[in-house]
Order: sequence, then C-alpha cells, then structure tokens
Amino acid sequence: MENKNKKVNHIAIAVPDVKEAAIKWQQALNIKKSEIIVLEKHGVKVVFLEFSNLKIELLEPLNNQSPISKFLEKNPKGGMHHICFEVEKISETLDSLKNKKINILGDGNPKIGAHNKPVIFLHPSDLSGTLVELEET
Repeated sequence: MENKNKKVNHIAIAVPDVKEAAIKWQQALNIKKSEIIVLEKHGVKVVFLEFSNLKIELLEPLNNQSPISKFLEKNPKGGMHHICFEVEKISETLDSLKNKKINILGDGNPKIGAHNKPVIFLHPSDLSGTLVELEET
C-alpha cells in the first residue's frame, strides 16, 4: 500500500438505530449529518457525520443477514466497527496486499461503497483484530 495519501476517510460505528444515533451525535457535537443512505448490496443503512478532518459513519443492519447484525448481537448498544483509509489505486493496493499475505474479505474484488467508489475490506486477524476498509480516492 505505497500510497502518498494515507488519510483516514472515516471511522464506522455500528448502531441499532441509525436515525436515533445520528440525532444524538448531531445534538451532542453540533455537527453536520448526511441523509440516511441505504446500501442494499452491503446490507446496511448509513449516515455520515462530517468533521473537518474525517467522517464518522453510523451503520444499521437492514436485516438479520447483514454482517452488522452479528456485530450488534455481541455489542447490543453498538460500537466501533471499522476504520476506512483512502488509497490512490485500489487494484495496485490489492496486488501489494496479496503479496504481503494480507487476507481480503469477500471474493477479494472491490465493491462499490457508500461514496460510489471501489472499496475492499481487510481481514481483522491480519491487522491486530481491526477490520480495515480501503477506499479508492
């Protein structure tokens, strides 16, 4: 991942109710929030809270098959789910990660994420128990 701009794009937090959580965050910290975005392919509803240097992504499962549902079973009040970093060329990054024996979740191919850009997720067991999302800039 030899990218020049290794910037954090967002930190994702799983929540049982994205609308309620977004209102609480907005009121507590007086920050701008997006509308609710439904991502059928990822099985989630999301809201982005915008800070000057990064975004917080609130995630609610669409159904019991969503990976977020399993997370909330273990953490009913919610909690940090993943960190997303920006990368310049996701295809080159993928090749580099495979050479370094870093496991890519899913079928190993990028999917279109909430910002309409290609994303991949790296297996938590390879990065200190942390789920990492990489998003092409």
